[in-house]
Amino acid sequence: MSQTLVLNATYEPLGVVAERRALILVLNQRATMVESSGEVLHYSGGEVFLPSVVKLNKFIRIPYRHSVPLSRRALFARDHGRCVYCGATAASIDHVIPRSRGGEHSWENVVSACHRCNHQKADKTLKEIGWRLRTVPREPVGAAWRILGTGRPDTRWLAYLEPYGAEPLTSAAASA
Repeated sequence: MSQTLVLNATYEPLGVVAERRALILVLNQRATMVESSGEVLHYSGGEVFLPSVVKLNKFIRIPYRHSVPLSRRALFARDHGRCVYCGATAASIDHVIPRSRGGEHSWENVVSACHRCNHQKADKTLKEIGWRLRTVPREPVGAAWRILGTGRPDTRWLAYLEPYGAEPLTSAAASA
């Protein structure tokens, strides 16, 4: 089964649940289907469309989250699946300041890299090999990163995620 984006009553993205859970929320009138996935579930009494996006009927208060958890998927989403050194398709992560030289495992020091660049850089600093970053690594902000950092978002979700910090998907990010 696919997944469904869950929005708060204010259309703020909350998370992702299985289509089955989203359908139960809709049938119990706890949520409203905003967008259909196009798939139909047939049952003895008829048929029902499975949701791609649902909005809760009551506002749910979310505790303040200090930062977005650093994960491989979130990192590739932030860097659009591209190597920050050469722009090729990324397949690994790299510490800009190597951990062997005191670099931290933080958003500002970890980037996505292709195998070739990661192997060539090894445990050297950018200054030693004369390289530059294409973009400065930063911690992502916005409610959308709770969804983007956990996996591949459905393209139908982007209209609901963009106002909360998501960037439009490029062809590179979609294939990563």
